[in-house]
Amino acid sequence: MIPPVREYQFEGMHRLISSRYSKSGTVLEDVAENDKMLADVARLDAATNERIQGEVSGLSGISQFELVYGIANSHIVRAAFLHPGPFGSRFNDTTRGAWYAAEEVETSIAEVAYHRSKYLGDIIDPEAPGGVPAKDTSTYDDWQADFSSSFHALEPTLAFTECLQAEPVPECYQPSQALARLLLNQRSNGILYPSARHKDSTCLACFRPALVYRARQAERYEIRLTAADGGYERQVEIVSRKAATSDFPLRAQIERIDGEGTGRPRQSKRKPRR
Repeated sequence: MIPPVREYQFEGMHRLISSRYSKSGTVLEDVAENDKMLADVARLDAATNERIQGEVSGLSGISQFELVYGIANSHIVRAAFLHPGPFGSRFNDTTRGAWYAAEEVETSIAEVAYHRSKYLGDIIDPEAPGGVPAKDTSTYDDWQADFSSSFHALEPTLAFTECLQAEPVPECYQPSQALARLLLNQRSNGILYPSARHKDSTCLACFRPALVYRARQAERYEIRLTAADGGYERQVEIVSRKAATSDFPLRAQIERIDGEGTGRPRQSKRKPRR
């Protein structure tokens, strides 16, 4: 079944990116002791870095001519499409990435906290009481972007439950990746879908770099995970603010990561199409 196409406008959709990538898109500055060492390490990294190689020759699923250059924060946009991940994600496979974003920043927090806790749960720490890391602290920047185009919408939701499974990751991505490949071949701009981690929240997987408008950095969040009862609890705080803020500042919160989450009403930033 092919989902319907909807015209969609939204200002300030949220995408959380590890703060260490926000400035230059690389963590090499953390390991280099001086500029010469940084240059040497950068040349070595370029031989295997999929983002750098992709910018020169593209990936198998995306041409360098489809990427964006010469605009503010274009390196952030390019990185989303040139780092598809070892297993891909819900609506992209390993041949090309996508720009994932959510209408609510709480949804983005739920997404990154889920995947971070899953990563921690796979680590064996024999000295920890539960055999996994007891605590973890990481910071993420809220990168906001605007969208105004037509996208395929997974409506009605019941017709696409196979594409919206919460578990097991990454096996549950197979049906949704197959749908994404089909739509990409039909020149789709992307997919609107309900979040699997935050109830009653809308997410977007944008397939086209040129449709990610005005990417800009907003708040920085610190996410602290603490092992508890076979899972992780999270505590979230805003640690710095930028001019581009969301409508609803996030208060520090602690809640159990259960793969579901809860939604809450918010003022929509959608604009009607004229």
